[in-house]
Amino acid sequence: MASMIPCHKKKHVTQVKTDFAYHHKHVVKQQHTERKSSSHSLSQVHGHATEAMAEPAYTIPLFRQRTAEETEEYQRVSNNVGKGLVVIQEELHRMRMATKAQVESLAIKKEVRDMMTKRVELLDDHHKMPDFLLALRPHTVWEKTPIKLFCTVEGHPRPIVKWYKGGVPVDPLSAPGKYKIESKYGVHSLIISRCVVSDTAEYSAVATNQHGTATSKAKVVVKRPGGTGESSHLGLVPHLTEIHHSKLEVTLLDQFPVSFGVEGTSIKLVCTMVVVPDLPNVPPLAQWYRDDHLLKPSKLAEMSVGGGAAVLSLPHLAKDDEGLYTLRIFTKDGTAEHSAYLFVSDAAPSVAGAPGAPMSVKAYDINSDYVLVAWKPPNTVNEAPITGYFVDRCESGHDTWVQCNDAPVKVCKYPVHGLSLGHSYHFRVRAVNSAGISRASRKSDKVTALDAVENERLQVVKIEGRHDIVIKEDELEGYVTVPGEPTDVHASEIFKSYVVLSWTPPRPRGRAPMWFAIEKCIAGTGAWQQIIAAVKPHSPRYPVFDLQDGQKYQFRVYSVNMYGSSEASAPSEPIQKLDRDGTELWVGVPSAPGQVVATRNTKSSVFVQWETPAHQKNLLGYYIDGRVAGSKDWFPCNHKPFRHNRFVVHGLIPGETYTFRVQAVNAFGLSEESQESSPLSVEPALGKGVEYATPSSPYGITMLNSDGSSITVAWRTPKHCGGSKVNAYYIDKRDADTLVWKEVNMSGVTDRVCTVDHLTDGTFYEFRIQAGNMAGVGLPSAPSAPMKCHAWTMHEPGPAYDLHFSEVRSHSLVLLWKAPLYTGASAVTGYLVDMAKKGSSEFVTLTHEAVSHRYLQVHDLHEGENYVFRVRAANASGVGKPSQLSDPVCAKALPGTKEIVAGVDEETGDIFLSFEACEICETSKFVWSKNYKPVGDCPRVTASTKGRTSRLTFTNPDKDDLGKYSAVVTDTDGVSSSHTLTEDALNTMLELSYNIRNPVVPLKHGLNYEVLEKGHVRFWVQAIKLSPSVSYRFIVNNKEVTSGEGHKISHDVATGIIQMTVDLFTRDNEGTYTVQIHDGKAKAQSSLVLVGDVFKAALKEAEFQRKEHIRKQGPHFSEYLSFTVAEDCTVMLVCKVANVKKETSFHWYKEDEEVVPETPPNVMSGAVALPLPLFSRKDHGVFKAVLSDDRGKDTSVYDISGQAFDDIINAIAHIAGASASDLVLQCTPEGIRLQCYMNYYTEEMRTAWKHKDSKIASSEKMRIGGTAEMAWMQICDPSDKEKGHYSIEISDGVSTYTKTFDLSGQAYTDAYEEYLRLKAAAFAEKNRGRVVGGLPDVVTIMEEKSLSLTCTVWGEPTPEVTWLKNEQEVTSNDHTKVVFEGGKFASLVINKVTPDDSGKYSINVRNKYGGEFVEITVSVYKHGEQIPEAKHARPAPAATTPVPAKTPTPTPKSPTPTPRHSVKSPTPASTPVPKSPTPTPKSPTPRSPAPKSPTPSRGVKSPTMSPTPRFMKSPTPPRK
Repeated sequence: MASMIPCHKKKHVTQVKTDFAYHHKHVVKQQHTERKSSSHSLSQVHGHATEAMAEPAYTIPLFRQRTAEETEEYQRVSNNVGKGLVVIQEELHRMRMATKAQVESLAIKKEVRDMMTKRVELLDDHHKMPDFLLALRPHTVWEKTPIKLFCTVEGHPRPIVKWYKGGVPVDPLSAPGKYKIESKYGVHSLIISRCVVSDTAEYSAVATNQHGTATSKAKVVVKRPGGTGESSHLGLVPHLTEIHHSKLEVTLLDQFPVSFGVEGTSIKLVCTMVVVPDLPNVPPLAQWYRDDHLLKPSKLAEMSVGGGAAVLSLPHLAKDDEGLYTLRIFTKDGTAEHSAYLFVSDAAPSVAGAPGAPMSVKAYDINSDYVLVAWKPPNTVNEAPITGYFVDRCESGHDTWVQCNDAPVKVCKYPVHGLSLGHSYHFRVRAVNSAGISRASRKSDKVTALDAVENERLQVVKIEGRHDIVIKEDELEGYVTVPGEPTDVHASEIFKSYVVLSWTPPRPRGRAPMWFAIEKCIAGTGAWQQIIAAVKPHSPRYPVFDLQDGQKYQFRVYSVNMYGSSEASAPSEPIQKLDRDGTELWVGVPSAPGQVVATRNTKSSVFVQWETPAHQKNLLGYYIDGRVAGSKDWFPCNHKPFRHNRFVVHGLIPGETYTFRVQAVNAFGLSEESQESSPLSVEPALGKGVEYATPSSPYGITMLNSDGSSITVAWRTPKHCGGSKVNAYYIDKRDADTLVWKEVNMSGVTDRVCTVDHLTDGTFYEFRIQAGNMAGVGLPSAPSAPMKCHAWTMHEPGPAYDLHFSEVRSHSLVLLWKAPLYTGASAVTGYLVDMAKKGSSEFVTLTHEAVSHRYLQVHDLHEGENYVFRVRAANASGVGKPSQLSDPVCAKALPGTKEIVAGVDEETGDIFLSFEACEICETSKFVWSKNYKPVGDCPRVTASTKGRTSRLTFTNPDKDDLGKYSAVVTDTDGVSSSHTLTEDALNTMLELSYNIRNPVVPLKHGLNYEVLEKGHVRFWVQAIKLSPSVSYRFIVNNKEVTSGEGHKISHDVATGIIQMTVDLFTRDNEGTYTVQIHDGKAKAQSSLVLVGDVFKAALKEAEFQRKEHIRKQGPHFSEYLSFTVAEDCTVMLVCKVANVKKETSFHWYKEDEEVVPETPPNVMSGAVALPLPLFSRKDHGVFKAVLSDDRGKDTSVYDISGQAFDDIINAIAHIAGASASDLVLQCTPEGIRLQCYMNYYTEEMRTAWKHKDSKIASSEKMRIGGTAEMAWMQICDPSDKEKGHYSIEISDGVSTYTKTFDLSGQAYTDAYEEYLRLKAAAFAEKNRGRVVGGLPDVVTIMEEKSLSLTCTVWGEPTPEVTWLKNEQEVTSNDHTKVVFEGGKFASLVINKVTPDDSGKYSINVRNKYGGEFVEITVSVYKHGEQIPEAKHARPAPAATTPVPAKTPTPTPKSPTPTPRHSVKSPTPASTPVPKSPTPTPKSPTPRSPAPKSPTPSRGVKSPTMSPTPRFMKSPTPPRK
């Protein structure tokens, strides 16, 4: 254990060590440093850590005496105050002495009393007007200081004095707390508590009686110190900053109450005060304490004083903040203090069921690489027990937390080692249980890892008493290399999971850095084993883990440095880890506390005390738990261990009953729970201090009537009854001119109205009241205002009185009052009610007309606002004087307020009103009223009370009981409620009451029927509830039916069902069915008439079910035919079959014609389908599926027409619409086409094309059509009118799918140009020159025959025709003749052909739009030769005719076409035919030929489209 340094020396030693670390030489100091070392045993270390975690008692701290330092400071300040303070004191002293001299010179107390006595004797028969014996005096005062103006006045009858400021009456209510008017012993005074500059004015006191008026005036000047905005008129500016706090007078006003907070939130404790003098730069000295420990300003505790308030802000609450908070303010007369408890509950856990966070994390035994962290365990009430804790560390200035222990530690202490020398750390702790890990505790204060024994190695040499030389012990040891061995090896902490070793460092140790090595062995074996440390230990502390339970160990330590290792230290005593229930008293949890006793404290708190545990084991404190009587859940009363065995539990529900238990806490955890206390109802104690044992003083004494010889007065009940009911009032009276009180009644009166007789007419009287209860008579009230005894003769009524409130809510309340005793010249006809906000004189009349009743419900109040009321009575003569102002009332409902509930007793059927009070005490009573008149012992109702609930039961309710009922709980803070009983509500409750008194078996469902399988019919009725003893019977057509053949009758108590099943339902079963039920006293009957059409429907259903049962004996359809639509829009007719076998056959039919699908149906799969691809109107018809085998046959029919057809089309449209693509633009020679591709399209689908939101109808201009893959709309011969927004809408009957295209702007321009291009191309293709027909592909002819090649040509304009042979033009001569007749028929005639005429012949037909080549192969054979086989040339692919240019390209006269393929001739041509180097594309073939443009044959080539000519087959066989 490190040696401990006294706290008053520690600062100097630390400074010496720091300086030495920087200079490494002698350091000269002006402070004296002593060396002191001591060693502490294991128990001393443990006690030191436990003591630091202890807390003070839950008591209000006593006044602290001034210490010697405080006394010295006080004397210093008193002797050195500034000149300004002297001036103020002299001025105040002069004022006090002047006042005292005047009072003493006049001998007020004696002379006034004597003069009053003489005046009474002399002036009984002689009246005198008012006269001031002592007039007002002018005053000049400082701002924010009090002032008192007083005077003495005489007169008979006794004058009434009123005060004025600048001619305006002084109203104390206009500025509450500022003005106070007193009249005692003949001295009238006006006190202004805190003067401001605006109070500078002329004040006057006006005394009045029936004989005259007298006035006394005085000037008051309020000065402000110089430098604060106004000049000082005293000639000297006081040095306010040098005024000591002890010169201020401080009075605490609003004090902070017992408070409740939650972890992570913030709270402010505020205490308002009055400071005299209130100087802005000299606030009072305020100190805050928690559990009697002085708090210092920090981020976690922010303090401020000023503005008439002392505030403590706790911005980040933790359970460490829970405790008793005390505000102590130093005043002129000592200290002013206030204390209240702050409770801080656990925040919501991060995991449900996880424990609360630990608290009070502190670090002890701080060394260079070792710290002992200790904390306090949290309370576990309803959570699982804590199984351990995790300790985290964070280096100061960083945000990264590192977990120190791998496994949870079970004790609230943990040694953290491996720290870095000189580094600062914070620590926090998390608790663990079976549900999870708690929130982290508040982090500890910063601690710095330093060598604790470094200071002990310093010596101080004094030089001439002025300087100190600090010498390190190393420098006196000489040159030492290997250090000595450590000594005193022992265990300073022993727990189940670890042992902390401590030892004394060696001497000498040398100057080289030193560390330690540790060895262990099992006691008695001598087998030493080195303990491997992750970090070399430099401090004389080390925690050892991983020791076996039940084994005793010995330890020894070596000192090591760079030069070597020392000898081993002497072995320690045998050390054994102790279990949780070890034998030593300080190991393990404490025993359970003893008997717990709870006693009453206030209406929301209870005082709990208990016996301390028999075995405390270094107790940290106690946890107190509470539970509401009848509940199983406990709640924590405190959240931080409380040190003493008594505690005040706050925040309880008034009137509720609680039990309590206590657990003791130490570092090992929580003890077993104590026995529970006896149940206790939360109510105020009868004698909570002497102040409340007897009632407080009544107040509000007011005059109600006077007849010249008596005065009737009334008063208000005491605000505190003292814990028992007020049962008597005592009245005293006195003449306003005397000081002697006389008793009016010797025996107490119970009413708060009393008539005082035997008074003298014209005399002023004062009254005071005392209240009494079982504890005695309380203090008297303040004297009433003087009341003149003279007969009231005014015609208007007197004041109403006893204004009180009921049903106070956030925005409404009910005001009640009593009628005036003096009615005036005629009876009271009504009342006017006025209201004003508290402190305001501006009253608002709430009643436009006088109300006749004596209550008024006030609405539209502002929540939290305070109001006052007054009532004026009216009669035929007018409106009388207003009543005394009511007490201020705050528009806010009491916490937990409940309303009256109307109901019906489930057992007796009685109609009642019930009210549950949110708070109640022993003396409380429930007072019920109807229309705010007490019901009393009315025979129509009966009131009963049980606990906090009262019930008003109606005897025989009828319309006479309608009205507004209210309930008030006496001796509470206004617990009340009301309920209006309306006729509708009463009728509803009367009906329910009748049903309860004349019980019936409640039926959930009346008698009903259902048809079952096999055609059985079940009749059933269901009751809400049945008992096992229920009896019943079924009656059919007035005959009882019993269970037997053909009928089965049963019931089920669990479901409440009673049923009868008829096996064979026939026409004989038509009639009336009735069931009668008896269940205890309750009865029920239900009938069902089953005749006519209803019976026929039931019979038909029964027969159908019988047939269905028979049908299902063979192969049958379990699901009849229906349709589905696949993703590719293929319609499938589907059905499901059951009870089939391999031999079962299945056939499809449409309109009685069998349909054979491509895939045979497989009945064994249980499902069969018939696909209908490309569904359209062609699929209309009746489809039928037939299932049969040797057991029977079943048929299913599906008619695809009407709605069924529409449903299929809609299903197709749904899939097609979802798959529809965006609109695509496609240009054609006829116009512009918009296309929408989709999975499937048919014209039966509901599609609509729109142009600019207008529907398009198919016409010559706008053509609408489609294919199976798409829908299209074509604009023929488009113009600018067709520009705009186009859309297609595909509807499936539910949804509409829309695709759009904007055909305008550049899109229209491009499309229109493309259309013109295609149109021109089509026109050219249509009118170009071409061979219509007549030419063969191959001609074989015998020599000497004539060959005639004739064809029909066409073109517009008439084309030119050229014949070619072997690509050479043929001209007409005698042998060859070329003919072109009528622009239509072209011929080539060869007379007497010879073999030389064999070859490739071609015809070239063309005009300005283009042309065409047609080739013919001619073969000439000699007579007698075999006719060569004709070889046809393969036709070349068609080519598309390009769009001609605006200027047609002229046709060349001598084209040289090259055929792609050639047909061999019997006589080869002299010149071989070359092959075409490039293929030619096909030309599109129109579907139908135009009238004037015959369709050319395949193989025809146009010489204008490609240099490669095409072939054209002859439509006629070749000539021979």
